[in-house]
Amino acid sequence: MFARLTEQVWASPQIDVATVAEAAAQGVRLIINNRPEGESPDQTAGDAIEAAARAAGLAYVAIPVTHAGFSQNQVAAMAEALAGAEGKVLAYCRSGTRSTLLWSLAEASRGADPAELARQAAAAGYDLAPVAALLDMLAGRAGEA
Repeated sequence: MFARLTEQVWASPQIDVATVAEAAAQGVRLIINNRPEGESPDQTAGDAIEAAARAAGLAYVAIPVTHAGFSQNQVAAMAEALAGAEGKVLAYCRSGTRSTLLWSLAEASRGADPAELARQAAAAGYDLAPVAALLDMLAGRAGEA
C-alpha cells in the first residue's frame, strides 16, 4: 500500500485508523495528510487519523492540497515537515499523487535534482510531469541561495 519515494519518505492513497498502526510497525514516525477534509464521503477524517497517530506515538501534520494546485506556503510547509522529521514519513492523499508531487516540490526547493526526483517518483509509480517546470524553477532558485 505504501510507495517508497526514498528511504525516509513514503506516499500512500487514503489511509484509515487501522493503517496508522501498520505505518508505525513499519517505522513511520510522522504522518502527513495532504487531503482536504470532505473531499469524498468515504474518506477517513483527518482528526481521526491524527488521534490514532498521536495514540501510537507518531507526529501528524496536515498540509491539505486541493486540485487547484500548489502554493508556496504548502511547499514550504512540506519542506519544513520533512526537514524536521525524525524517522520515516508517510504522506497520503486520495491516490498518493498530490503527496508525491508536493514532496518533489519541497525537495526541489531544498536543492534536490529534478531528474533524480522524477526517477524516484517513477520507481514508486508516480509521474512528476505535471510539475516538471516548477521543479526546475524551484531547483534553480535553491541553487542561487
